[in-house]
Amino acid sequence: MSQNRPKSHQVASRKVVAKQIDDVLAGIRVPDLPYPAGKLAPETVSDWQPLLSSCWTEQRNERVTHVLRSVQLDWSVRQINSAYVADRIMDVFLKTSGLHPQIVQRIARLRFYLAWRMNLEGNLAFSDTLLSWLDSLQEWRGWSDSGGRSSKALLDQLDTLVVAVSAAFESGTAGTVNTFCQQWQDDSLRRNAQIGKLRQRLLETEQGAARQRRADQTARALIGRALQGRKLPQPVLHFIFDHWQKLLKQAVWDAGVNGETCKHGSKLLEWLVWVGDPSLSDKDRNRLYHVGEQIGDRLLDVWSRVFDHPLTPNALAGIGTVMMSRLRGETPELVEALPDQASFPWSAAWLSFEVPLQSDFKPFESKWFVEGEGAAEQRRYFCSLLEDTAEILWTNGTGVKLGLQPWQAFCEAKTTGSIRPLPAQTPFGEVLEGTVELLAGAFEKQRKQREQAAEAARARADELRREREALELKRQEQEAERQAILECERQEAENKRLANEQAEQERLYIEKTALAQKQVDNINLGGWILEVSNQPETEATRLKLAVRTNASRKLIFVDRLGLNRREFQEEELVLAIVEERIRVLGGAAEFDDTLSRVVGRIRVGR
Repeated sequence: MSQNRPKSHQVASRKVVAKQIDDVLAGIRVPDLPYPAGKLAPETVSDWQPLLSSCWTEQRNERVTHVLRSVQLDWSVRQINSAYVADRIMDVFLKTSGLHPQIVQRIARLRFYLAWRMNLEGNLAFSDTLLSWLDSLQEWRGWSDSGGRSSKALLDQLDTLVVAVSAAFESGTAGTVNTFCQQWQDDSLRRNAQIGKLRQRLLETEQGAARQRRADQTARALIGRALQGRKLPQPVLHFIFDHWQKLLKQAVWDAGVNGETCKHGSKLLEWLVWVGDPSLSDKDRNRLYHVGEQIGDRLLDVWSRVFDHPLTPNALAGIGTVMMSRLRGETPELVEALPDQASFPWSAAWLSFEVPLQSDFKPFESKWFVEGEGAAEQRRYFCSLLEDTAEILWTNGTGVKLGLQPWQAFCEAKTTGSIRPLPAQTPFGEVLEGTVELLAGAFEKQRKQREQAAEAARARADELRREREALELKRQEQEAERQAILECERQEAENKRLANEQAEQERLYIEKTALAQKQVDNINLGGWILEVSNQPETEATRLKLAVRTNASRKLIFVDRLGLNRREFQEEELVLAIVEERIRVLGGAAEFDDTLSRVVGRIRVGR
């Protein structure tokens, strides 16, 4: 299995592909696929294993995404992306693998298995064992549905694949598939060794047969050219067909048509025809005698050069009889020298045969070619050009001979397009890498678009926020300005009210002071006042005016007993009355009423 082990650069490349597959499965979004409206809870995601298993068992050629659309179930984003990736890989493999349509169609049905495994394992669905097996399918690029044993053998192996994948669906693991791939690889090693040996033995056999055909066809051409249109005695014809054809064939085999032996044999054939045909030899009797004397010895000499055994005496008896008859001037009984074309086919082309230049045919050797179209196409392997006959040895993928084709016929067929080189094949690993790289590129583009959209959304949100903040700030400024105006108006109103109130209080104070002054002025000696104490528990003191001095404007009050003397300046007493610390008990009633109204207005104003 060493030749099927991935190379180091392939391993590195597949590691990159592995990461890309996981990214694609998680993040790509494909238009028109039935993605869920939102993120589904794990318990609400439909189980697709029975559905995919059924599609595989029935060997359906549908896409997995088409199957998902055909049923009304809830699929997760990962399931849909797994189905899409499996479809894309197998669709590309169908177009570029170069395998026979029947093979690649059956392999492409693995899309159901791969979608199932990718949903479960991501990139681990493409194990090294599976990829090595899929890559090794290129050895079957020459397979055609010929109905032969080798053709059926491959179809039987693919039937075994159906069983292995079905078992994997049932068990929920990839074990049976990996086992199948490993067994296939082991069988492939043994088969390839056998094919190489079989093809080499076939080539050696066909090269020997081609050399024999070349000798036989050249001998036939020499005889056909010599006998064409002639009538000869039957003994001469018997000798030519029974003995001399064999000699010419062996001479060509030994040294080719340009060998000395073949040239001598061909010259002696012409002498036999000249001697046996009276229309040729009767014109020169002297030469006829001369040839008649030598021809027997010449025939035996050439024969001895070619064969180890001598020519039988009876073989030349007929020739001798004809010679004696001709020398006596008799005309022997003549018959048509050549039988019909079906009994003795020959072609003069073998006499001018030239081997094609190696530069012309070498590029095509060990290459595959295709005849036909679609499922009916037949593939054949240009095993080698048999240079002795300029024939192409065609084989199939297992080293079995398919037939021979003249080089010229191949060139004409290639020119007309009826036979064409097998298009370049693409191993599955390259299909996988190329497809995943394209999908990863699409995913990366979508990711950047989403980032750009998110950034644009954030920028728009920031812009809207700034606009809202600006509007709010403007509103606040307008509100502050309005409040400032209102506050200013309120303050003005308040100041005006306070000013009015102060003015009113000042007016009332003036009035109250005037009334208090008047009341003080009207207090006569013996008039009573009531001094209110600042202490709630102390009773007010009643005092009587005892002395008034106009010069110093001083008033002296005493209590009932004439004690507890108190002196007030007139202004001080007026102020105490205004502040209601002292109350005048004497005086007119209208003064008391007026004072009460003044005090009431002051209280209401406050």
